[in-house]
Amino acid sequence: MTKKMRTVKVQFTWWWLQILAVQLTLIHAIPPAAPLQCQDGGAGGCTLFNSYGVWNDRRDCRVLNATYPKTEQELVSAVAYANKNKLKVKVVSKFSHTIPKLACPDGGGGGGGGRNSMLISTSEYGSGIEIDEAGLAVTVDAGVGLRQLIDAVEAAGLSLAASPYWEGVSVGGLISTGSHGSSWWGRGGAVHDHVTGVSLVVPAKPSEGYAKVVRIGEKDPLFNAARLSLGMLGVISKVTLSLERGFKRSITFNFSDDSQLEEIFMSHAKENEFGDITWYPSRHTAVYRYDNRVPLESAGDGSFDFLGFQANSILISKSTRAIEKSLENSRNAKGKCAMASTFIGAKKLIANGLKNGLIFTGYPVVGRQGKMQSSGSCLYSPSYRIDESCAWDPRIKGLSFYESTAIFPATKFADFIRDVKKLRDLNPDNFCGVDIYNGFLIRFIKASQAYLGQSADSVVVDFNYYRADDAATPRLNQDVWEEVEQMAFGKYGARPHWAKNRDAAFGGVKGKYSNLGKFVEAKRQLDPANLFSSGWSEGMIAGEAAAVAAKGEGCALEGRCVCSDDSHCSPAKGYLCKEGLVYQEARVCRYSSSSSFTSTV
Repeated sequence: MTKKMRTVKVQFTWWWLQILAVQLTLIHAIPPAAPLQCQDGGAGGCTLFNSYGVWNDRRDCRVLNATYPKTEQELVSAVAYANKNKLKVKVVSKFSHTIPKLACPDGGGGGGGGRNSMLISTSEYGSGIEIDEAGLAVTVDAGVGLRQLIDAVEAAGLSLAASPYWEGVSVGGLISTGSHGSSWWGRGGAVHDHVTGVSLVVPAKPSEGYAKVVRIGEKDPLFNAARLSLGMLGVISKVTLSLERGFKRSITFNFSDDSQLEEIFMSHAKENEFGDITWYPSRHTAVYRYDNRVPLESAGDGSFDFLGFQANSILISKSTRAIEKSLENSRNAKGKCAMASTFIGAKKLIANGLKNGLIFTGYPVVGRQGKMQSSGSCLYSPSYRIDESCAWDPRIKGLSFYESTAIFPATKFADFIRDVKKLRDLNPDNFCGVDIYNGFLIRFIKASQAYLGQSADSVVVDFNYYRADDAATPRLNQDVWEEVEQMAFGKYGARPHWAKNRDAAFGGVKGKYSNLGKFVEAKRQLDPANLFSSGWSEGMIAGEAAAVAAKGEGCALEGRCVCSDDSHCSPAKGYLCKEGLVYQEARVCRYSSSSSFTSTV
């Protein structure tokens, strides 16, 4: 480590400790805002936000009105109203975490006023949880929150074997978008593969009252379309999930050198039922999660309260954002490396949120499945004593980032790792930006029969990275993340996660799903008038240009296109469209030091 880098790291660590000290004087909490905001009681229309407060195109999602059904019959009435009045309709829960505009009926345009559209919110449709202990199943209203469901199931002495890491989702939303944990064992890590029944409210003929409920079980021809539907078939009213007898898990994190990552990731998945890997490429570090079930009588009452999902002091969130903006503004990669080292060191010290009881005291941490799989304590405020929120809450101007998620056939993933290492080795400092967040989170999902699921055992890679406040502002190492994305989705044919990613990741997706035609046929059968479609969702599953903005000035800066001309980047600020450094077919916006640069970060 150079003297300059040591100085930057010491200064950053001092500043971080000062923030930690000051936060203890603050006195109140801010719960998350509702994603759906209506004006004048709905008379002035409604606006839908995602949890980050900004969509990919930075344009609002406006609709004519919204309705809040409390029962399945009220859901039927809402769909009937939309069908009778020829309104485009989408469903949103009390949580809103899709990055693309899947839940926006106004489609790709985003800001057209939504005069012929409405939203159905399931935020008040979330009281029904029926547990069949003998049959090891639970039937639940679609609007029920994941944490509410987990707690009810665990109280009955049972466990959900799969759920996503983030608990701030509804049951209907998580199965619609392919949400998952990590496992190649049993039914696998994707929640939709634990579904055994789905009830949908769909449009109907006038003689049928304009809407009806269809119950779809495992033997129904529509089942493999309905259990992962992107909200395009109708409104999910109820979901039946398989359960298991209650069990505990034992978790240990092993911080290791990443030199053998491409050789051992597959054996890690096969040997650990819930194992995952977090890769910090700039630090040459891979964190292997040894995670397996143990008998319910095993000693331990641990929990996993993932650091990234904990409530953060608003001061820390704002200050962290301010520091990163300053480093972006000064093009200070070394400063980002100091941040990454500090954050990774803290995660190692406290096991990234694992707790044996109130705190982490050592490995392994053993606890019930319901306390070890999903977390999200920043959603709940009753015990807060300081000024806290989720770190990405847009109202506090805290963290703002992109999330890209690529799903690889397991057989291609080792070569992807090798290519990323080649790119990393050209200048490891270029990768510090992703390591500030959570590096590359590597998880595993099993082959699925769902039409929009994964046809082979797959590896899912999530990585988060800085997003500027202004769409016209290029980012430090912009070209690196564009090349990684294009390696994944272009060279290796990875599939995008349906609820994540920048728009350009969905280009060509039609050719990556052999059963997409079967899904479209099911859609014609259940929603022949395309009530639940928008220009954006139709373009996304078609893999056509409708899913991605037309090319124009600066369109590549936020992943709304892949550049083919300098104007798609920011030539005035020194960013030109160039070929990739390792994947030369890539076209990326790269900063040229010979050009003048004026930042507005």
